[in-house]
Amino acid sequence: MTSETSNWWKKSEGDYRTMRREAIADPPNYDAVCFHAQQCIEKLLKAVLIEHNIPPPYTHNLPLLADLLESKSLQALMKDLELLSLYAVGIRYPLEFASKMEAEEAIEVCIRIRKILLSNLGIPDLFE
Repeated sequence: MTSETSNWWKKSEGDYRTMRREAIADPPNYDAVCFHAQQCIEKLLKAVLIEHNIPPPYTHNLPLLADLLESKSLQALMKDLELLSLYAVGIRYPLEFASKMEAEEAIEVCIRIRKILLSNLGIPDLFE
């Protein structure tokens, strides 16, 4: 693994931990859960792209990043990637608020996609 890949992975793990922590905070911050779920997967996708010598574009569009990898396992999860992409920008502003149900779904989707991407990088999931 290159140092650049490792740095993207480390950043993604920070987002993953923040997502998990905010989900159980009192009170929980559902907006942060959804945002950090998206960020975790975005950074992992970029790590995998870099590891495959594909320069990642400057985008928050997860389906676009996944398409660049041409991965059958990710293609099957395009609806999940589209869902998380919704939380890249809008959720950070006061016109949009995430519900508990949306946050729970974002966590489930993040966990599912993260497993695939960590496996692609040959990294064990330390949170299992």
